[in-house]
Amino acid sequence: MHPVRHCYRIRPTKLKGVLRLHFFLLAQLVISLPIYAQKVAKTEVLFDGKTLTGWKTLNPADKDLWYVADSLIKGGDGVRKIPANSYLYTLKEYGDFEFRCLFRLSGNPATGMINSGIQYRSLVDGGKMVGYQADIGNGFWGDIYDEHRRGKLVGGDLSVLKRILKEDGWNSYIIRCKGNRHELYINGVKTCDYTEQDSQVPQKGVIAVQLHEGGMAQVEFRDLVIVEL
Repeated sequence: MHPVRHCYRIRPTKLKGVLRLHFFLLAQLVISLPIYAQKVAKTEVLFDGKTLTGWKTLNPADKDLWYVADSLIKGGDGVRKIPANSYLYTLKEYGDFEFRCLFRLSGNPATGMINSGIQYRSLVDGGKMVGYQADIGNGFWGDIYDEHRRGKLVGGDLSVLKRILKEDGWNSYIIRCKGNRHELYINGVKTCDYTEQDSQVPQKGVIAVQLHEGGMAQVEFRDLVIVEL
């Protein structure tokens, strides 16, 4: 005797439904691939570790103040006093983004003000750097300052950060801008969450690193990366 074999037949209407589902899923995958690739492509390394390609000093006379050594962007040498605010800025402008870097500020406060900052959504106007700044330095950690425009916008919350901040060592900065919302993080701790109410303020501009006038200071930056959102 032969065992009874059961044969199942898929009705044509059901088969068409299965094929339509498979086609839909395949179409969604094909559509999503370019979007995914586009998001990955927007990640940009701003410093190659060897040169200042893609950067420019605001004041040509400060060209020797900014240099590359030990795979770091360095401003000042910690020996000479800084006569005036100095900036090194990107040739490219950015609007919505997340910027990340490591930084170290050093110098003797007895010689004058030891301060730095990271400009963002900033414009070069008449030889001045105008725009938002994520502040660096004692008394200013994590503040948002509006350089050459409105002054201090909001003070940084140091209630948690003070426990882990390395005032003369390496720290990390994250600046996240989306629309009119600005968020600052130092060492992963949020210091500011600011919403811009003035619709006339530009929402796109350069990134710049600053060395403030004052004492015998040096600021160093490394691992500068930006992701456009």
